[in-house]
Amino acid sequence: MDAVAAFLPDGITPTIAGLLVIASFFTSALTASFGVGGGIAMLALMGIFIPVASLIPVHGAVQLGSNSGRAWHQRSNIRMDIALPFILGSVAGAAIGAFIVVQLPDAVLKIVLGVFIILITWIAIPGVGRLGRGGLAVVSSGVAILGMMVGATGPIIASVLSQLLAGDRKALVATSAITLVSQHALKILVFGVLGFTFWPWLPLIAAMIVSGYLGTIYGTRLLDRLDETTFRKLFRIGITVLALDLLRRGVSGIL
Repeated sequence: MDAVAAFLPDGITPTIAGLLVIASFFTSALTASFGVGGGIAMLALMGIFIPVASLIPVHGAVQLGSNSGRAWHQRSNIRMDIALPFILGSVAGAAIGAFIVVQLPDAVLKIVLGVFIILITWIAIPGVGRLGRGGLAVVSSGVAILGMMVGATGPIIASVLSQLLAGDRKALVATSAITLVSQHALKILVFGVLGFTFWPWLPLIAAMIVSGYLGTIYGTRLLDRLDETTFRKLFRIGITVLALDLLRRGVSGIL
């Protein structure tokens, strides 16, 4: 155990590290099979053990690896005609979001975003499927700005892509993965520029990424066995649960 502890940052015991590595398998399998939920579940668990100052950058690094693995493993299903303008728009939105007004009440933003996600998940928006590259870039810019302010990038992207990729569950999961790679890569870049030291965390991050990739393989097999109707039901339920949690946190912030 001492040999393992030597590769871990201060405050993280081998037992905690083992728990996080195992959890990475299951949360990655969850996202690979149902499209959402794994990233937020992983964040909640990591928040119990990892100091606040390190939580977001370390989680971002793990998610960068997890989504990269999912994008690679499911690469044949990625819709690059949607992913590329979405990624470019996300980069632009992230740049804009860094300079716009962020003094808006966090609780109000969570409520607005929760309502938005529920509406776009359960109500078909006319004309979304006919958006061109410019339209996709504009939409993704708005998504990136909202994600920067509220921090719920995964559910926002998944809910929007579900409208664009209705009827193709494999393309939805794979395209979500490649778009999230760009989001988390930008996050890691920003934290690196701001001076966060990733080195002490790299062994744990690497172990969680490897475990997560194994979870992706398992989750993809489950996705292959799901029919489209069952997947859509489970996807909508998962997205709605996440949106309701945003609403809960928003209302709690106001009260």
